Amino acid sequence: MTIAQIMEKMITLSKENIHDIDHFIRVWTYAKIIGELENLDSETQFILEVSAIVHDTACPLCREKYGNTNGKHQEEEGIPLTMEFLKDTGLTEIQVERVAFLVGHHHTYNGVDGKDWQVLIEADYIANASENGYSRKNVENFMQKKMKTESGKRLLRSVFRL
Repeated sequence: MTIAQIMEKMITLSKENIHDIDHFIRVWTYAKIIGELENLDSETQFILEVSAIVHDTACPLCREKYGNTNGKHQEEEGIPLTMEFLKDTGLTEIQVERVAFLVGHHHTYNGVDGKDWQVLIEADYIANASENGYSRKNVENFMQKKMKTESGKRLLRSVFRL
């Protein structure tokens, strides 16, 4: 499947939840921008973009099961849901495993082992910060302590006028 087809499948899975749809489209957009500006190779960029689209695939289940979308619950529940979601997409087993790993770690900031993971964290943070009105201090702190890509930092500065 193409990125557009995976996006369409995720929109359908979101069952008219406009907040969830807007969020993953925003994360995908930031991830695409940062990844391309960081000159990721085409395979890593593809994995990144698929991961950005499906990163919150567990949110509906978490709301139902836990009453919230706590990041740790998303990570735990997201791995098997992602593997199931991607099984008929034509992605290779290695691609599905990496996407599921990234979904299962998109709120984990330690041990980052690849640019795809780093960019996903940065893109999700930028989207969350703008959607939830994070304080300037919180945004600056995240940029200084957690952001590693120069493109992500530039984008964050632009979005928040830092």
